[in-house]
Amino acid sequence: MLNDTLVAVDLAKSVFQVAVSDRPGHVSRRERLPRDKFLEFFAQLPSATVVMEACGSAHFWGRRIEELGHRVVLLPAQYVRPYVLRNKTDRTDTGGMLEAYRNDEIRPVPIKSVPQQVLGTLHRLRSGWVAERTARINALRGLLRELGFFIRVGPRQVLPGAWAVIEDADSGLPDALRPALAEVCQEIRDLAERIRGVERQLEALAQQTPAVARLRTIPGIGLLIATALVAFVGDVQRFPSARHLASYLGLTPREYSSGARRRLGRISKRGDAYLRMLLIHGARSVLCHAKKMKQPDRLRAWALRLEKSSGHNKAAVALANKLARIAWAVWRHDREFAPILEKAA
Repeated sequence: MLNDTLVAVDLAKSVFQVAVSDRPGHVSRRERLPRDKFLEFFAQLPSATVVMEACGSAHFWGRRIEELGHRVVLLPAQYVRPYVLRNKTDRTDTGGMLEAYRNDEIRPVPIKSVPQQVLGTLHRLRSGWVAERTARINALRGLLRELGFFIRVGPRQVLPGAWAVIEDADSGLPDALRPALAEVCQEIRDLAERIRGVERQLEALAQQTPAVARLRTIPGIGLLIATALVAFVGDVQRFPSARHLASYLGLTPREYSSGARRRLGRISKRGDAYLRMLLIHGARSVLCHAKKMKQPDRLRAWALRLEKSSGHNKAAVALANKLARIAWAVWRHDREFAPILEKAA
């Protein structure tokens, strides 16, 4: 059974600052522990509530501390900062966590499981390799353009065009550059193979997750978005409504209201930028595909009408909001998406 003891921990790579509070506004004990003594401290401590910022290694330490019988609460770091008084130090950080924990408006971050972190790690690796491949492709096109060789845009166009220039002895490319540019082409191929390897791993893990299969029945949501939702959202039951999930992803309007006047602006862009980007790209693909359909369903017909009145970009973001809400319903109620046909005018 948990007691009223509250423990705040400021995580670090090697040294951890700990503050133990027995009543609000009072710190009865402070410790500065090396990493090898960290878990030993909690093993000797009676069951308590442990508060940490949701930062690097927080989910790992949270799982380990919970195994010792404690309750772990992870707080968003950006909401803890206003409670840190005066200078920022490890000592004042723990005091800020103790005060922020007592604010019911601050919602804790759920501790991720190991399978969630596996999916998230694969997504981060893939995202990094995609960015690196894009940088290599742009550099290759730019360097060749400086020498008068113009290659069409797109990964499928760059490598064949670059290899044709490099292998052609009469192309006019300086011989001193051929080995180096060939290495760049090979790097692009290697990065593409790594990306495909990660996608194969994600597909294999998706076969073991029933929620992914149901999410993939939604238009615009494929392997990447479905597995990213499972990895970064976790338990969808913690969102009481679909709007809460859309707000968590930063797809709802930012509000600046006062008195009787209500002002709604652009989307808040809070939450995970990677997941929001995937949803917006998925919405763009739905819009492009809807234009080719003879009889679009109600969702696509609504998106097309919105595109005509508000433009492509706004319609894509609004559709991404809609897809997030549909994902909440499909995920929460354990059912597949069933499209509804648009009624004839």
